[in-house]
Amino acid sequence: MAADVASIYEFGPFLLDPSRHTLLRDGQPLRLTPKTFDMLVLLVQWRGRLVAKSDLMNALWPGTFVDESNLTQTVFMLRKALGDTGSCQQYVATVSGRGYRFAVPVRCQTTSQISGLGQPGKESENTAEWRSIVPRQLFGRWPAALLLVLALAVLAASLAYPRWHGTAKAGTGAARVMLAVLRFQNLNGDAEEEYFSDGFTEEVINQLGRLDPERLGVIAGTSILGYKHNSVAVGQIGNELGVQYILTGSVQHSAETVRIGVQLIRTSDSTHLLTRQYDREVKDLIQVQAEIAQEISDEIQITLSSRHGLNTHPGPIVSYDSYDLYLQGRYYWNKRTQSGFHEAIRLFQQAVDKDPKYARAYAGLADCYAVLSFYGLGPANDYIPKARAAALRSLQIDDSLAEAHASLAIIAQSYDYDWPTAEKEFRRAIDLNPNYATAHQWYAESLAFQGRFDEALAESEKARQLDPLSLIVAADNGAILYFSRQYDRSIERFRSVLRMDPSVTRAHLVIAAYVQRGQFDDAQADLETWRRTSGEAPWIRAWEAYVYGSKGDHFRAQRALKQLQQLNRDWHLAPGQFLDVAYAGTSEKDKWLEWLQNAASNHSNVVADLKVDPMYDPLRGDPRFHELLRRVGLDSVAIR
Repeated sequence: MAADVASIYEFGPFLLDPSRHTLLRDGQPLRLTPKTFDMLVLLVQWRGRLVAKSDLMNALWPGTFVDESNLTQTVFMLRKALGDTGSCQQYVATVSGRGYRFAVPVRCQTTSQISGLGQPGKESENTAEWRSIVPRQLFGRWPAALLLVLALAVLAASLAYPRWHGTAKAGTGAARVMLAVLRFQNLNGDAEEEYFSDGFTEEVINQLGRLDPERLGVIAGTSILGYKHNSVAVGQIGNELGVQYILTGSVQHSAETVRIGVQLIRTSDSTHLLTRQYDREVKDLIQVQAEIAQEISDEIQITLSSRHGLNTHPGPIVSYDSYDLYLQGRYYWNKRTQSGFHEAIRLFQQAVDKDPKYARAYAGLADCYAVLSFYGLGPANDYIPKARAAALRSLQIDDSLAEAHASLAIIAQSYDYDWPTAEKEFRRAIDLNPNYATAHQWYAESLAFQGRFDEALAESEKARQLDPLSLIVAADNGAILYFSRQYDRSIERFRSVLRMDPSVTRAHLVIAAYVQRGQFDDAQADLETWRRTSGEAPWIRAWEAYVYGSKGDHFRAQRALKQLQQLNRDWHLAPGQFLDVAYAGTSEKDKWLEWLQNAASNHSNVVADLKVDPMYDPLRGDPRFHELLRRVGLDSVAIR
């Protein structure tokens, strides 16, 4: 006699029905991705017990090798859906280094139908016995067999899911549609006009990114740069960027008119879903972007939720001259060089001089001044007040600009050492534009500095999804792995970046990971590779001092330290530049601590990673180091 038993689980305000693939909160349905939903079912069924990371990964991704960051991101998405984020993690508890546990009481009701008989809501003895035995046996005598059965069930459900929902419109399910906007072609043929087509591309990306962020993800501009002058098949782009659609376009303009052509293409079969041409006067350019975004949204058939709606309001009207200067400024900003930042500042300043109420140009100024300081290209006490003033002025005009909120966040974090304000501003930026990859990238780093590694890696994965080819985003992901002492994974990530571009400074943090692993030959080999792109630069000598000192060659460490100090004078840098790294390889702890104390007094961003960088382990037993952590607001932040 066959039995058909279905369980419904209640916890807090939630009701979970696995058989119908639904989760209700106070009677209202919540959308979860299939993997997130499957994870919730597993944790609820194994409630109260530790579920190892490896068991979860085997169950959710059977027979497939996946990075552990996929599990971390799925946990983050589940916590977000349950409102279980921040310091209040009521439902899904992390068991440090081991796994997760569903921590709240669960009420279970079943419907038993045996030969047409049975009463809804009444639990049979067999069902009660199954619920008590399965979790125990899963980690007892037969874990492999039960995991295999569970994995096959999960796999079958995941394969069936698209068929169940095959008739729905794209975007109405839980999964996000991903779109890449390739660089618009400059049909004017004048290389000096590249800023206009590139700038317009960025503007279209920004407009699309604000349409319906929960359902439409838009790849960041840095990841599509490599396709600008290359003829790459649509299917290949789809595979490399993980997108279902790409938008291509062209721009041709004169002093008074602009012609814009766009094509929306489905990557799976190269079908052209939309071909349009817009002829407008330049004064209407901002509104044209909104029209393009609206039509693309209709073609992809995104059903806009009442919560987000369609944000096509072009914002305050600005003059074409100011807008043109702004586009030029963003063109130079994207070069990420010292000369590029200074040229962008000049252009953004001209834009606000022409239109003092141009909020986005003020946000551009804030970005330039802040990053100049944090890249070590200028004194913080000179640049950060200018960055703060520009960001505040931008938000005074238009409080909805994610870029300005992100700038305020990084200023609060790395100059004020005000971590709560930084968190608030990062979250505000992401709420305003969840497709802004830089906000996710910077917020991930901020979380890592506080030791909140699970959250940091989840946030970093969001940045990588939105900007999959960005080397700086990938390098920052490696840095988070290094801070969390996952050295092998961080080395792998750094190496992948350096294979593509050995000049990416952040990725040479691989040297520190090698030192922590005792791989001094590898550390010195990377130094030699870096020297070929940098020459005899001060930072090369600083890292030499660290590597030699860490391996016990104190004579060479001291020699490299003296060479660093001479190079700082030759390069007209601050006398103590890069000494934080060099002193880490010497036995001069008093000088090292004194230098760090001075750095904190001068609001240097160098001290932002004191809490988590393994390089500072030799100082952690010194009371002066604990006082330094207190000064920069990191003494009460627990590493997770």
